[in-house]
Amino acid sequence: MAQEPPAQDLMHYEAMAQEALRGVVRAALRRANAPGGLPGAHHFYLTFKTGAAGVEGPEELLSRYPDEMTIVLQHQFWDLEVGDETFGVTLKFGGRPQSLVVPYAALTRFYDPSVQFLLQFDAEQSPVSPGEAAPRSLAPAPPADSSDTEAPNVVSLDHFRKK
Repeated sequence: MAQEPPAQDLMHYEAMAQEALRGVVRAALRRANAPGGLPGAHHFYLTFKTGAAGVEGPEELLSRYPDEMTIVLQHQFWDLEVGDETFGVTLKFGGRPQSLVVPYAALTRFYDPSVQFLLQFDAEQSPVSPGEAAPRSLAPAPPADSSDTEAPNVVSLDHFRKK
């Protein structure tokens, strides 16, 4: 007997699962935005594609991270706004407050190291036509100034990835 090929996923279950997991991030950010802020030792590392549609922030900051950027929400963040499709936050970079808006669709990772909770996503990218310049410059990021203790660290989560 010939075996039939697997059925095509017309329900798009993978996309639905990704959206449901982004709902976990949305709910966590809403809890962080509640009176009292982040409970206990919880804090978040949020990694997102800087070139994704809807990402907003100072061009000089985003251009330092032409592919991905990780922000940390722990002790010093302000103006957290949690919407249905995006979140916005103000953080200090180089001692200066900078505001960012990030669509949940741009997220690639969410990590809460206090409980070792990690979610990874397939981020939606802005399409770039062949021959068209990428939306961000490819200039390398300057080294972080270790004397600025108020600036959040932008870190790589590569060592947390499963191999």
